[in-house]
Amino acid sequence: ISREEHHVETPEVTFMVPKKEISMVPDMGKWKRSQAYADYIGFILTLNEGVKGKKLTCDYKVSETVEKLLDLLETLDRWINETPPVDQPSRFGNKAYRTWYVKVDQEAEALVSTVVPAEKSAAVPEIAVYLKESVGNSTRIDYGTGHEAAFAAFLCCLCKVGALRVDDQLAIVFKVFDRYLAVMRKLQRTYRMEPAGSQGVWGLDDFQFLPFIWGSSQFIDHPTIEPHHFIDEKVVNEHHQDYMFLECIKFINEMKTGPFAEHSNQLWNISAVPSWSKVNQGLIRMYKAECLEKFPVIQHFRFGSLLSIQPVNP
Repeated sequence: ISREEHHVETPEVTFMVPKKEISMVPDMGKWKRSQAYADYIGFILTLNEGVKGKKLTCDYKVSETVEKLLDLLETLDRWINETPPVDQPSRFGNKAYRTWYVKVDQEAEALVSTVVPAEKSAAVPEIAVYLKESVGNSTRIDYGTGHEAAFAAFLCCLCKVGALRVDDQLAIVFKVFDRYLAVMRKLQRTYRMEPAGSQGVWGLDDFQFLPFIWGSSQFIDHPTIEPHHFIDEKVVNEHHQDYMFLECIKFINEMKTGPFAEHSNQLWNISAVPSWSKVNQGLIRMYKAECLEKFPVIQHFRFGSLLSIQPVNP
């Protein structure tokens, strides 16, 4: 172990329960200049580089923290099984979701304390907020890219306190995030959750965005599969175990009826882009514009000591 890993953290960080800071549209500039924004986008792009050209099924290190995160997600999954949907007149937004959510809300800190190193236990209440924010909204019974962003922020915070490390990159996306997606899809299906702030056919997907970014990076320089292939159900069924992008398409195909070009117009347009690296760059631009720079999404984002509203040092 190098001496660097032994250095004492100074000055001592005081952890805090993260709170909302962006309450009006003019506050958006504060967000874009913040340390949180720089750290968040840096985290997304680092993982984007890390998964480039790699299959979900490739070999990578799985640390103890990653195993514990998978246990945590397994627990959330089990609670869905223990909380079946209730009979109600409305098809959407099953109220049993609220029962499930109360459980998450009550247990979040206990769950997070299993993955945070003991010497950083003071960070648990701060980090747990991002986990609670990542599973949807219990008032509206909806889920969208802001909730997905909270999960990425949760993982980013775990990196900042040293629970996750640089060599966990592939496992973060291929194991942890992939398992998170599976649990979210199960929530969306089981409780018929509404898409939060959906742009209808003009959005990329009703619920997710990041797996399309990282999933397109996985395909960069692929010898045979090109962007136009993901419209082909045969390709999707054959390769979805290896590629996150195709898992997303498979879920859309299962959930939506009618011609792909009609129910997923943006994705249909993306299938015409000539190369995966162009798709990847375009999706990163779109993510910034459609998610990170949209007030309805960012007004819910929370800032603490780990993801700080303070401006980046010039």
